[in-house]
Amino acid sequence: MPKNPHQRRELGAFLRSRRERTTPEQVGLPRSSRRRTPGLRREELALLAGISATWYTYLEQGRDIRASDQVLDALASTLRLDRNERAHLRQLAGHAPAVEIEEPEQLTAAVAAVPLLLQPNPAYVIDGTYDVLSLNPAADELFPHLTSAGDRRANMARWVFLEPAAREVLADWEAEARGLLARLRTLAGRHHDDTRYTTLIDELTAASPEARTWWPRHDVQARHSGRKRLRRPGHGVTTFAYTAFHVAEQPEHTLVIYTSEQEATPTGGRAADRA
Repeated sequence: MPKNPHQRRELGAFLRSRRERTTPEQVGLPRSSRRRTPGLRREELALLAGISATWYTYLEQGRDIRASDQVLDALASTLRLDRNERAHLRQLAGHAPAVEIEEPEQLTAAVAAVPLLLQPNPAYVIDGTYDVLSLNPAADELFPHLTSAGDRRANMARWVFLEPAAREVLADWEAEARGLLARLRTLAGRHHDDTRYTTLIDELTAASPEARTWWPRHDVQARHSGRKRLRRPGHGVTTFAYTAFHVAEQPEHTLVIYTSEQEATPTGGRAADRA
C-alpha cells in the first residue's frame, strides 16, 4: 500500500468511481426498486471479489492497508476494468515502480530540432504534463495562440481547456478534451509526487467547468496515435492522422507528428462525425 496519503485517497476514489458505474446486472445480481446507491454496494463488490466488506471499506476510505496482487486482480475482474484501468489501479496501489520527476530542461538540442526537420508537417515535442518543449511553424499555425502564454511555457492541456480558439479548431472538442484529461490522469497517477501535475490539474479544474466536472470521474487512457478533425481557415474541417513517438532517453517526452488525410468540408462547413 502506498505511504503517500494523497495516493491512498486517489486509490479509494478510483475504486469508488468504478464501483458506482458497475450495475448489478453486469455482475449477475438482481436490481431492486429500493436501491438508492448508484452501481454496486460496497458489500456486494466485496462479496463478489471474495474479500471482507470491512477491509474493502477501509481500502476505499484510503486507510493504510495493503492490497495483494490477488485482491487487486479480483477487484479489477469484478469491476470489469480495461487494460489501462488495471494498470492505473496497480500504480495507485503501489504495485508499480514510481517514475522519477523529469525536468523539462532535459530536452536535448538534437531532439528539439526534429519538429523543424519535419516542416511542413505540423510537429511538436511535449513532456508528461503536456508542456510544449519544441514545435515547428506548421504546428504553431495549426494550433493558434498555443505559444501566446506570455512568460509561461506553452501547454497543450491549457490550450485545449482554457483557450477559446481550441473549441473552434477542434471539430470534436468534447471528445478530444475528455481524452486528454483521461491521459493526464494516467500520467499523474504515475507521478504522484510530482507537483507539476497537481499544479496543472488545479489550474484546469479551477478555470474550466468541464474539467471540474470530468476530473472526479477518474477516467484513464494511455497516450496513443490516432486521428483528429481540425478546422482551419480557408480549408474547412480537415482530418489529420497523428503519430506519437517517445524519446528513448526520456520516455515521458513525446514527439507528435500530424499528416493531413483529406479536406473534409469546404470553408465554414462541418464534416460528419466519425467513430
